[in-house]
Amino acid sequence: MFLLKLGLVATSVLLASLAARRYGHGVAGALAGMPVIAGPIMLFVLVQQPAGHAAAIALATLVCLPATIAHLVVFALCATVGAPWWAGLAAANTAIVGGGWALAQLTLPAEAVYALALMAPAVGLLAMRHCARRAGSGPPVGGPVAIPRSELAWRVAAALVMAAAIMLGADVLPVMVSGLLLAIPIAGNVLPCFTLPRHGAQATVALLTGFVRGLFGFAAFFVVLHATLPGAGKAIAACAALAAALSAALAVHLLHQRLARR
Repeated sequence: MFLLKLGLVATSVLLASLAARRYGHGVAGALAGMPVIAGPIMLFVLVQQPAGHAAAIALATLVCLPATIAHLVVFALCATVGAPWWAGLAAANTAIVGGGWALAQLTLPAEAVYALALMAPAVGLLAMRHCARRAGSGPPVGGPVAIPRSELAWRVAAALVMAAAIMLGADVLPVMVSGLLLAIPIAGNVLPCFTLPRHGAQATVALLTGFVRGLFGFAAFFVVLHATLPGAGKAIAACAALAAALSAALAVHLLHQRLARR
């Protein structure tokens, strides 16, 4: 089971990187922002744990989602001021751990958590527009991206190491800590660290902006999962959550395309 989880992580990071090769940084980020890693991990939790425990982890993940947005925005801001990738990585993870801890101290009803989680990506997109302006003008970053095969291997290896630590922790640590671990964007840590030194700040901001767009689907997945688990069975809740994630992703993609044409 553990190896299957790692295989899903490797596949998702590889697919996002291949999407960047074909369609550009923004599409890669949007794909990585979807719950392609946290979703399957959560489904495994559903199989292995009682429904109440899985619902608690889903809610804890939603509580931490604004901190996930802060992680991506902080990394983008660091890229725009010329910080190296390792400084952006350190600052971004400080933001998500500190922000996640602060949010965990709040006692909010589930409805308020839903609202914050669904609003956070919209706020993140506004912040990313500011980052894009700070990044300045340069060559277009919307087309295919050259990524050597050796770099693909390093991306996957880095994601596997990080995913292994998160999965092992999510199974044994308290619910709030498990939720924070699931909210940490594995691809959001790995992909910009390779994008920034090779392709620059503009490309990194485009990648992270796409990632924020993908988090609309992430939020929809966990909101629907938590909302349906008490009254429905695990299988129904899982199917409803997956359908919500795909619907949200499609809606955001179509809206983004329409705005881009305008």
